Amino acid sequence: MHFASPYYLWLLVLLVPMAGYYVWRTLQGGAAIQISSVRGVANAPRTMRYYLRHLPFVLRAAAFALLVVALARPQDIEQNVSTNTEGIDIMLTIDVSGSMLARDFKPDRITAAKEVAGSFIADRYGDRIGLVAFAGEAFTQSPLTTDQSTLQTLLSRIRSGLIEDGTAIGNGLATAINRLRESDAKSKVVILLTDGVNNRGEITPMTAAEIARAQNIRVYTIGVGTEGMAPYPAVDMFGNITYVKQKVEIDEKTLTAMADMTGGKYFRATDNAKLKAIYDEINQLEKSKVEVLEHISYHELFLVWVLAALGLLLAEFLLSNLVLKRIP
Repeated sequence: MHFASPYYLWLLVLLVPMAGYYVWRTLQGGAAIQISSVRGVANAPRTMRYYLRHLPFVLRAAAFALLVVALARPQDIEQNVSTNTEGIDIMLTIDVSGSMLARDFKPDRITAAKEVAGSFIADRYGDRIGLVAFAGEAFTQSPLTTDQSTLQTLLSRIRSGLIEDGTAIGNGLATAINRLRESDAKSKVVILLTDGVNNRGEITPMTAAEIARAQNIRVYTIGVGTEGMAPYPAVDMFGNITYVKQKVEIDEKTLTAMADMTGGKYFRATDNAKLKAIYDEINQLEKSKVEVLEHISYHELFLVWVLAALGLLLAEFLLSNLVLKRIP
């Protein structure tokens, strides 16, 4: 409840002197008739009128308080808020080739990429997000959806070894573009993460980037891998998995050209913290547009308080003149 004229509530302070005067007058007494002794009256039984003798004043004080509240104009507020969200369609395109098991990230590149992508998804409320995984080939793990719970589940199921090994960057981007092709969103984005050089696929990375530009799709590319050497998984002669040091090779020139052509940006992630910072930056660069229209209605409630006060005054009048009538 809201008061349009709250300063009138200060009048409630007058209840204090009113109560003080009533107590003082009651203690003063003032008998209406004189009798020789009250000894017999003092032992007389007390009726209901005795216990109700202060009720008229209480009713009068309560009526005064209600009238003061009515004077302050109590109002009921009805607030209508309509939100218009202009979301962004985003395809996360993740390299799942064998080299993504390298241990220069903790615990490895693909796990780190999935964890950071999961946090990114959780921050994109209202946007439609899809998943594409690629290695020697590319496939759609999830079409565009706003169902974050299902999306997180499908993201957790992405792993290396699902498809033939290799790095088909062009095919991965083309698959993501195909999912965005019929989107009616004003902003369409692909975030492509890879740790290698394109060596497979029928579509070259630059050809896919040209298609993205024609479709007004921005492409953010992320190169994953430390500088220099990194421990890559390998199988020894006994069939056991070991890790050998190999040089990290990322085609940064091509990834940068792809991003520049489409109005995006290229990033290099050398560890878990850097990868998270990259996704945070993309999150800030691609903000959804939200328009909020707010309408507030006020409904006057003073009449209810006035009627309640009049009801108390009527009760006080009837009680004083019918039940507790005094001898003049």
